[in-house]
Amino acid sequence: MHTFTVHHCGPIRATITIPGDKSMSHRSAMFASLAEGRSTITGFLESEDCLSTVNAMRALGAHIERSGTGTFVVKGKGGHFTAPATDVDCGNSGTTMRLLSGILAAQPFSSRLTGDASLSKRPMGRVIKPLTEMGARFNSEGGEGKPPLVVEGGKLIPLHYEMPVASAQVKSAILLAGLSAEGETSVVEPAACRDHTERMLQEFGISLDLGKADVNGRRRIALKGPQQLKARDFAVPGDISSAAFWLVAASAKAGSDVTMPGVGLNPTRTGVIAVLRRMGATIETAPVDPDAAEPLGAVRVLGSELHGTVIEGAEIPNVIDELPILAVAGALAQGTTIIRDAKELRVKETDRIAAVAGNLRAMGVPVTETEDGIVIEGGHPLKGAQLECFHDHRIAMAFAIAGLFAEGETVINHVECVATSYPTFGSTLESVLAA
Repeated sequence: MHTFTVHHCGPIRATITIPGDKSMSHRSAMFASLAEGRSTITGFLESEDCLSTVNAMRALGAHIERSGTGTFVVKGKGGHFTAPATDVDCGNSGTTMRLLSGILAAQPFSSRLTGDASLSKRPMGRVIKPLTEMGARFNSEGGEGKPPLVVEGGKLIPLHYEMPVASAQVKSAILLAGLSAEGETSVVEPAACRDHTERMLQEFGISLDLGKADVNGRRRIALKGPQQLKARDFAVPGDISSAAFWLVAASAKAGSDVTMPGVGLNPTRTGVIAVLRRMGATIETAPVDPDAAEPLGAVRVLGSELHGTVIEGAEIPNVIDELPILAVAGALAQGTTIIRDAKELRVKETDRIAAVAGNLRAMGVPVTETEDGIVIEGGHPLKGAQLECFHDHRIAMAFAIAGLFAEGETVINHVECVATSYPTFGSTLESVLAA
């Protein structure tokens, strides 16, 4: 499918199965490969990005066998990988490249990490800096910290690192490197960001010191190395970032009633629900096991009228991937929605601030683009348009949802990129349009 062709639809009434969480799928493949023993992963997201991680771990000697849809059996390497025979291709996945840099920093060999044209434009300096301080050596062949990256691993020293910007990927890379360093490695995050790495490392037998956030939201995470992961089975819940598209579609369309079972409800990921509720959405959650390492449950959303809000500050890291679809929610809401403190959006798969602003304008929405965000004047009728997604999966899906509210036909071009995170989005969209 090279385009999404979308038209206005009525209320959405459906039960939608959400594919496995992308962040947890990446980590489960990496951690099981690092572990000593045999692990079985179920619910794995078989998207292009996550399969890039699987293939990267195979290139390093891990034995990973697919035994069914979303099920992989991994025989770990006990932390001791083999030098790859060729370049390690990370595809379009920044998560693969950044977290793998942390793992490879401790390996006694050199590796060359490559990616597609989009990934080759994305900055890796924020992981290169702390890992270099720990003793690894990097050569950015793309210049200015951009891929391809040559990683020369070896004996590492522990590090105390205060992140200038909250980043789950940077935090994860440092902690993964710290597993092999003699002594305590610690990371201070300036605001709460995804904590899948901390939760899953503990599930795989790693001892962590998890500090509590102070009044400013700063939190310290530490581990003492060396430590060895132990194999375990892991079930990946549904991805709330994928559920977010249907949360917005149903929230803004009167008469809708959508249920999504088995969605991850990790508190560092549910900011999209908090924002939509603040905008007036009716969203219910029914946790299955709130005390589980990775909580999950059913999410039900009923159609209502949305109103504008402000998304900023410490909330941004929690909703960074959902901001494109939240911008669409802002266009569908009454009043003004302001997104600020989100400059990181400019260095994603595309410049997401520019892409969102341009596409909303094309659909008749008055917007003002700022350096670190966007101001959206909601409540204007959307009109169908020919749109580009700039090879960015989240832009493609966000504007497919916008098309469900527009007068006339909306066509989003070059949507092959959606396979990087949500391969079944197109078929689900078709079923919604056909209902």
